[in-house]
Amino acid sequence: MEKELKLAIEAAREAGSIIMNYYQSKYEIRDKSYHNPVTTADHAADTYLKNTLTKAYPEYGWLSEETVDTKERLSHSRTWVVDPLDGTKEFIEGVPHFVVSVALVEDGEPIIGVLYNPASDELFSAAKGDGAYLDGERLSCSTEKDFKDMIILNSRSETRNGLWEPYSTDFKEQRAIGSVAYKLGLTSAAKADIFASLRPKNEWDICAGHCILREAGGEMVNLEGKPITYNNEKTLITPGLIASNVEILDESIDLFKQK
Repeated sequence: MEKELKLAIEAAREAGSIIMNYYQSKYEIRDKSYHNPVTTADHAADTYLKNTLTKAYPEYGWLSEETVDTKERLSHSRTWVVDPLDGTKEFIEGVPHFVVSVALVEDGEPIIGVLYNPASDELFSAAKGDGAYLDGERLSCSTEKDFKDMIILNSRSETRNGLWEPYSTDFKEQRAIGSVAYKLGLTSAAKADIFASLRPKNEWDICAGHCILREAGGEMVNLEGKPITYNNEKTLITPGLIASNVEILDESIDLFKQK
């Protein structure tokens, strides 16, 4: 997997450079659906990533937020799962919480994960069995076990909509950050203790971050405590997500089931 990881890192960095050519500049914005914008930067990064990764490994499948999906990918043992710009709303607002997310999945399991935030020049990376890294430094997620002492990363939109009010006294701090993938990277780096989403997410939002989290000693499940697999026919992960160190995962699931 060393060659695939090296390629994924190089491709994510270059896609990040493409994105930064548009950041805080002029570009087209349109809505794919209600409150779901896409920009010229999303498409430019996606085109580069698809051309680069599928040219190098034509035998691998392809799943990306910005590419029309086909069931052909389901026949592949290995599939690239990509979000060329996770955190498009933040990108548009000029908030530096967005990343290029590149993952490689083998038989439903993420085996390579790369997240690159071009605004902050942070590179998170992992390969199965080889550990997780942030800019070359080995990562280990938080081992905090008391929720009252924990910082939880959550969604800006979920926070604005009041969905996190029932949990206002459960944690030391609720910190709203853009980009699901970026939140997973920060949790893997112990810059927060736990991450949760109260709404469904797509595979491309979380796949690379899931690989990095696992290699940092954490795990992610859905809100019902069920394991998450990838390269499924239906890509939406429901009803939401919890990511934490493995020691408190069961307690975390119980906490969210109580509300």
